[in-house]
Amino acid sequence: MNSTTTATPVDAAPARRPAPGTPYADALRAQAGHDWVRLNVPGHAADPQAYQSLASLLGPDALRLDFPPLLDGIDLGASSPLDEALALAAEAWGARRTWFLTNGASQGNQIASLVAPALGRVLVVQRSVHSSVIDGLVLSGLDCAFVQPSVDTEQGIAHGVSAADLTRALAEHPDAAAAYVVTPSYFGAVADVRALAEVSHAAGVPLIVDEAWGSHFGFHPALPGNALSQGADLVTSSTHKLAGSLTQSAMLHLGHGPFADRLEPLVDRAFRLVQSTSASALLMASLDVARASLVAGRDAVGASVAAADAVRRAIRRLGRYEIVSDSFGRFPDVVAADPLRIAVGTRSGGIPGHEARRLLHRDHRIMVEVATDSAIVAVVGAGAAPDTDRFVEALHLLPAPAAGSAPDERSRLRLPSPGPARLTAREAFLSRSRTVAATDAAGMISADTLAAYPPGIPNVLPGEVITAEAVDFLQRTAAAPGGHVRGALDPTVVFRVVDRESPLPL
Repeated sequence: MNSTTTATPVDAAPARRPAPGTPYADALRAQAGHDWVRLNVPGHAADPQAYQSLASLLGPDALRLDFPPLLDGIDLGASSPLDEALALAAEAWGARRTWFLTNGASQGNQIASLVAPALGRVLVVQRSVHSSVIDGLVLSGLDCAFVQPSVDTEQGIAHGVSAADLTRALAEHPDAAAAYVVTPSYFGAVADVRALAEVSHAAGVPLIVDEAWGSHFGFHPALPGNALSQGADLVTSSTHKLAGSLTQSAMLHLGHGPFADRLEPLVDRAFRLVQSTSASALLMASLDVARASLVAGRDAVGASVAAADAVRRAIRRLGRYEIVSDSFGRFPDVVAADPLRIAVGTRSGGIPGHEARRLLHRDHRIMVEVATDSAIVAVVGAGAAPDTDRFVEALHLLPAPAAGSAPDERSRLRLPSPGPARLTAREAFLSRSRTVAATDAAGMISADTLAAYPPGIPNVLPGEVITAEAVDFLQRTAAAPGGHVRGALDPTVVFRVVDRESPLPL
């Protein structure tokens, strides 16, 4: 792979025919057009006069479209509009079957984790998966074995796993239930899903992919192909991230591979277990609309890619900052880059990522997706047309270091290595626990998942020994501008640990 903005797309999906409408969203509009006396939930009864504050916040149309589930002509009956919308989504992403999720990709990861115990005794998991996968392990009680991703130590970010590393992990665990990987990474690194699928299938297990950040893949020739097209068996897709649906809406896709017959009934049952019985019609309608927009919006997606490319070219030309994806070629597990992710190494420009994000927000009213100690990540939605010139200008108006000075490398945050696992995630989560100050936590077994957020990749897992390195990393993350540790009991990162007589040795 070269050091330009993107790699050659990996088996990008073929061009699709024009979108055949939005059956679910259309059915909601038709339902809202009638003169109803609504004596059911939701309690606002679509009455903008009685609920003026809500109507002024969201608009009266949002109230009118906010229908409960289980209505004839919308989601009940043979070939309902919801069924049609689900079938169209499955066709668009190349799935055998698709489920709409109203609790984000986290719900999809929990479903995938819940079905795994029916397939084996150990889930082979990429260590840098999202914390929702670990939450799923707490729910399922399944044991896991981790595959370590490659790590860019300069930027302090994890990429993906190689087929060789996954092969070794699966060989060490003949009772594996499935292989679970995440691609693309938060910074846009794309793994070789085809090779990972071949390795998994050769070992007799399905490949589950957290493709939360790749819901737009395959909808334009400049984008990599999606995980389903590479042979993945079950794929979580966070549609709201870059594909244009409302926040908290996502999809779960089942592939056509050798495990589809076994997986489909399991997934369907687990879906009903964790899906709300009051799923939001607004969120599901937004999924229907986002699918249609992606299928029909090839030119708009191309314009978004061009805008992101222009930002990277400008940053390279000006020379102050690094483009993180330019270094992806050094990592054999990375085969492509998401062109809609603009990851900027800010330390080369004399400013930590957290501070850059804070100043962009405060002084320039520019929001970026995430900051780490060394970088910021900006994203361009598929079909969006942001003011990229304003972003480039603001980035270069950030305070620069004094002439002749260099960034203080002693202040750089390095990703901590995980401690050894002593208990399963579920065992630790449900164990008797107590809270301890950060100064006393090293050597204890964590009862919680702790993750610098975003991106939400766990730095400490339930059942893992807390290391002094992890304590320092999480404390410094929490103290950084805009820093947050998901799972921490308070901003100073008090730890909840398994209540045992004495700490374990590191």
